Amino acid sequence: MAEDRESSDRKHEKSKKRDREHEKNGVSKKEIKREYKDEPYDSGYHSQIKRDYKLNHSIKEENYSDDDYLSSNKRKQSDDDYSVKDEKLLSDDDIPLSNRKRKHSASSEDDVPLSARTKHIKKEHNSSHKKHKKDKEHKSKHREKDRNHSSKDTKHKEKKENNTSQKESPTKSPTKKKKEEEPQEVWKWWEEEKKDDGVKWKFLEHKGPVFAPAYEPLPSNVKFYYNGKVVALSEPAEEVATFYAKMLEHDYTTKEVFNKNFLKDWRKTMTHKEKELITDLSLCNFKEMNVYFTKKSEERKAMSKEEKKKIKEDNEALQKEYGFCTIDGHKEKIGNFKIEPPGLFRGRGEHPKMGMLKKRVMPEDVLINCSKDSNIPKPPPGHKWKEVRHDHSVTWLASWIENVQGQVKYVMLNPSSKLKGEKDWQKYETARRLAKSIDKIRENYINDWKSREMHVRQRSVALYFIDKLALRAGNEKDEDQADTVGCCSLRVEHIQLHEEFNDKEYVVVFDFLGKDSIRYYNEVPVEKRVFKNLKIFMENKKGNDDLFDRLNTSILNQHLHELMDGLTAKVFRTFNASWTLQQQLEKLTDPNVSVAEKILQYNRANRAVAILCNHQRAVPKTHEKSMGNLKEKIQNKRAQVKEAKEQYKQAKRDVKDGSVHSKTQLEKRKKALERLKEQLTKLEVQETDKEENKTIALGTSKLNYLDPRISVAWCKKFDVPIEKIYNKTQRDKFRWAIDMAGPDYVF
Repeated sequence: MAEDRESSDRKHEKSKKRDREHEKNGVSKKEIKREYKDEPYDSGYHSQIKRDYKLNHSIKEENYSDDDYLSSNKRKQSDDDYSVKDEKLLSDDDIPLSNRKRKHSASSEDDVPLSARTKHIKKEHNSSHKKHKKDKEHKSKHREKDRNHSSKDTKHKEKKENNTSQKESPTKSPTKKKKEEEPQEVWKWWEEEKKDDGVKWKFLEHKGPVFAPAYEPLPSNVKFYYNGKVVALSEPAEEVATFYAKMLEHDYTTKEVFNKNFLKDWRKTMTHKEKELITDLSLCNFKEMNVYFTKKSEERKAMSKEEKKKIKEDNEALQKEYGFCTIDGHKEKIGNFKIEPPGLFRGRGEHPKMGMLKKRVMPEDVLINCSKDSNIPKPPPGHKWKEVRHDHSVTWLASWIENVQGQVKYVMLNPSSKLKGEKDWQKYETARRLAKSIDKIRENYINDWKSREMHVRQRSVALYFIDKLALRAGNEKDEDQADTVGCCSLRVEHIQLHEEFNDKEYVVVFDFLGKDSIRYYNEVPVEKRVFKNLKIFMENKKGNDDLFDRLNTSILNQHLHELMDGLTAKVFRTFNASWTLQQQLEKLTDPNVSVAEKILQYNRANRAVAILCNHQRAVPKTHEKSMGNLKEKIQNKRAQVKEAKEQYKQAKRDVKDGSVHSKTQLEKRKKALERLKEQLTKLEVQETDKEENKTIALGTSKLNYLDPRISVAWCKKFDVPIEKIYNKTQRDKFRWAIDMAGPDYVF
């Protein structure tokens, strides 16, 4: 008891001593504050500074004995001390020193001399730093989670918005996105050294073609009638009858030539008894067959998603197995690995062989081409190939002769393949070489207009037409082929001469059927010497006589080959098409308009080429309907723009009050109006483009006659996405051009 009382007296005495020290130094209790109390992170270094400040300005350094130090830890709070609750609210500096609660810690710095603190400062610094690092990592993890959560919400929101937006920016599922991101092997063959030894490949392996499925006989309830009576046809005859039944609603079945050729070939498949019975096509009734196939077609269209998916998967599996080959260590896609099924030949225009039977191609008709050291394709069970070759100087994988026109058909590589790409590249490079020699060639044929030899004059005039009008050279046709002509096969009846026509002098009017029986009509003013020569060529000739009777394609191409290595009449067409596109793009492109308007300008340049090359088409059946829908969309969009303008004007008036909300609303209305105007422009451009191109086929020239590097360079120069000009298949075809051409490429 006495010892405790003594200890308590000592503590009280020390407290009074400290208060007297404060008064001497002129420091009030409230003035003792920490210099860095707002610092969020207190490293050991900062703690030391604070402690030094406290020691220098409040309490003179005191050395406590071990007994004092231990006894101070046992000190209890006096009755007039602050409550625990109040102590939490106030810092130590706001509590009188005599009332401060000492921390029950063996490392209390206030009672330890400075000389002994260094070690502890390091420890405190390290532990404090570790704690701070842990807190930082913990917060970082939380922030990352929040960010991920926020990003998921944003993606979900964007996906929701995209689903309701236009088709121009469809939302892609994660699976599709993953597929797109998968790296594809790209064979940059155009960067390899090219050899002109005639060898197309060193190793070629494939699985052969896929044949058409066997014929499935009609159900017993589907009848064929002849002269009002049911006739049970043999399977070969029934199969050919179904070809006609499927086309019953088509215009072809109203044509005499088609019906005559069909009946003739159909009878060849009949039994002797059927031939005796069926002699008149007008007595045949195919209606039940037609209804059956129409119903089957509707069922296919009405298939469930699962059924369509199953068919798609089967096709993909077939493509995977037969649609690829290995060529010189690279996997390449095959273009047409499926052999065309049997059917009725249609032909273009008024083809004399329309309606004839295209027979089923069998393995015994097919030649296979592959490497000797490859796995030779196996024919279907019970069959064998006609022949297996190992010819590395050709690019085809399989070939056969079709029975209607006697033409050789081939299984070739896809247009995106090396062999096809090299051929395209070479074609456009030859056309570029012609661009450098064209002035000299033109000078030559102009001089030949005055030649004393008639065949030279005819050749020079024909070459003038091929160059100026981009006409095809034209080949002689047999009687059983469609009556289509080119420049060298023009007849007298195909042209008319007018010294004056529609206020123009020396006009030649061309009117004939070109390739695919497409009519070529053109009124062309020509040079006076050309006009006179044509008059001479037509003297003493009838309408069906040849205009250039001393010229054919072979003679013309032989002469062109002498003028430039690799030059043929066909190269002029490629040259003129590419040159026209480049000139038109330079003339029409405005760099300051929107992407949609630039695409319209590109299509107009392309249309000039299509007109030059006579790439016409019939107006699509759905044109009027689609134009009607488009006009309706434009009207609705104009109404939206009008409404948005009113809202923007109102927001302008409201902004005068100067509030933040009204300014935000003004900016929002402005952006909405701009977006709607852009959408309206896009629709109007689309309408113009559709109307201008309804009778013009832009695709033919773009894929076959225009150097793709011109289009690629234009896209890169004027910031137009290449996807807007070429679709995925076309980009694969012209991968070499996309990689090769820069914005400054010139044809």
